[in-house]
Amino acid sequence: MSKAHPLFGKEEQDQIVQAIQEAEKQTSGEIKVHIEQHCPDADVMERAKVVFGELGMHTTQFQNGVLFYLAYQDRKFAVLGDKGIYEKVPHDFWESTKDKLRLHFKASEFSIGLCEGILEAGLQLKKYFPYQSDDTNELPDDVSFG
Repeated sequence: MSKAHPLFGKEEQDQIVQAIQEAEKQTSGEIKVHIEQHCPDADVMERAKVVFGELGMHTTQFQNGVLFYLAYQDRKFAVLGDKGIYEKVPHDFWESTKDKLRLHFKASEFSIGLCEGILEAGLQLKKYFPYQSDDTNELPDDVSFG
């Protein structure tokens, strides 16, 4: 059940969860969104790595978890994939996803950007980690807040 948040109301959170569920129908990858007001680390990727670990995203069977991290007050974001993803994909794999996020985040359209970025990630991951008929949802689809 989604709770109200200063940036994302219940409806926006539900839309993000729906995007996660839709993307995960394309891939065995696991997608998670984490939102914070401020990024406590100077390097947003370092913070994303910490959150990735705190959320247990490294425990997926194929090491194909993806974290969308957003520190909205600092206007910083990161898209971080697990080891299994980086072993298979080109180094610029997340660029189209980050472009979608950047476009909407500049306009303060955070939920729209996340939804479009998540759907793009699902399509991209499908090439390397297609959905399996016996796929299980290994991580909760809800939005987490720091």
